[in-house]
Amino acid sequence: MATASDSELLIVSSIDKGENSSSEIDNVREPLLEGAHHAENYSIRSAILPFLFPAFGGLLYGYDIGATSSATISIESATFSGISWYDLSSVQTGLITSGSLYGALIGSAVAFRIADWLGRRRELIVSALFYFLGALVTAFAPVYVIMVIGRLLYGVGIGLAMHAAPMYISETAPSQIRGLLISLKEFFIVFGMLVGYTVGSLLIETVAGWRYMYGVSAPLAVIMGIGIWWLPSSPRWILLCAIQGKGEFQGLREKAICCLCQLRGAAIGDSASRQVDDILSELSQLSEEKEATIGEMFQGKCLKALTIGAGLILFQQITGQPSVLYYAAKIFQDAGFSAAADATRASIFLALLKLIMTGVAVVVVDKLGRRPLLLGGVSGIAMSLFLLGSYYTYLGDVPAVAVTALLLYVGCYQLSFGPIGWLMISEIFPLRVRGRGLSITVLVNFGANALVAFAFSPLQDLLGAGAVFFIFGGIAVLSLLFIFFIIPETKGLTLEEIEAKYL
Repeated sequence: MATASDSELLIVSSIDKGENSSSEIDNVREPLLEGAHHAENYSIRSAILPFLFPAFGGLLYGYDIGATSSATISIESATFSGISWYDLSSVQTGLITSGSLYGALIGSAVAFRIADWLGRRRELIVSALFYFLGALVTAFAPVYVIMVIGRLLYGVGIGLAMHAAPMYISETAPSQIRGLLISLKEFFIVFGMLVGYTVGSLLIETVAGWRYMYGVSAPLAVIMGIGIWWLPSSPRWILLCAIQGKGEFQGLREKAICCLCQLRGAAIGDSASRQVDDILSELSQLSEEKEATIGEMFQGKCLKALTIGAGLILFQQITGQPSVLYYAAKIFQDAGFSAAADATRASIFLALLKLIMTGVAVVVVDKLGRRPLLLGGVSGIAMSLFLLGSYYTYLGDVPAVAVTALLLYVGCYQLSFGPIGWLMISEIFPLRVRGRGLSITVLVNFGANALVAFAFSPLQDLLGAGAVFFIFGGIAVLSLLFIFFIIPETKGLTLEEIEAKYL
């Protein structure tokens, strides 16, 4: 084994002795803030697989959204359901639709307790297993209760995947293309929706077509699981284990170097050891080596990161994204488009628009930065919501206003909240609390989604659709203020630099 350099010995010594004086912290952090850190060498080819297989977790999530919209129609059809229990109540249909969402809430809660123990890679493997089991149980369900259990199992896979995938991608991606890769995960979610809508439209008139719609997820989950099995662990997670005393320090350091070499390919040359020590120099400043407690999550820089991450995700949901999409088919019908009579085709059109705009965000996120896309996109969201409110209040005889607002909303959401929300939460949490911080944020995401979806119909009955969209528009304006004053620009910074500069 190579002899450690003096700087490496200093890092190990400071960790072993718990020495974290303010002068040591300043000496380590100052070069990071002045941009004097070493460049991360990598090859595009070696970066593909560590992104691709975790991103399958997002694709399977999106596919479920798209397929379920057609599966619920198929399962309630006396002609095409292929079952005797097709006559479902609205509550039973709602459980099929939202079952995966409740499962995702369970998965997120479980991730809070076990994510840092499992590690990012093993959590993704477990999520693939739940995806696989959920798909099979749902597809072969002989009775309604078994189908709901399958939906819950699949949802647990969603919760684990949406928690672990952003962490694994952010911790293994080179900082120069981290924004692009994490935004591409959102692209995979939208692509999955498009695939789900398309498969659903093709099978909608097939007997027991809903079984095939849900069954398609099973082989995709197998591909995801096998692919992740061959990927290395996150070097940053390994180093976190090292400083928390969960193994022999030098052995874990060498393992982290080996994993980093696998992730970067031959382009990394002999700089892997240096990059690992750059990460260690930041981790050595932790005031305590043990895992963060629940109380610590709401103190100091952990609270600041949670405010940024959970706040952004909360605004992402309570600006009405689920509700606007629920109105899509009706808006197209009001506008007189004959194709809108087929809800699945209208959904395919919207999914294509979402895919295109997400692609635009992926291309420009590491060039323009996070804040410009958020500020510009959310401004468009606010404008579209006020237009929708005006349509349902004053302009009911001008359906072009509603169509324009709908397309503007979808496009601006996919430029801003859609990809940037998941990108920011994967970047902003310090390594020691990243697992727990992301699990709380994912819980906020699915919880707020469920709340908005549940509350929209009662609010609509009470206030009218126009008033509800005006309320969402006001919330969008508040989210603009939150972004302007709270959200930092993280473009081009390593995860350690983000922590040093903004937390």
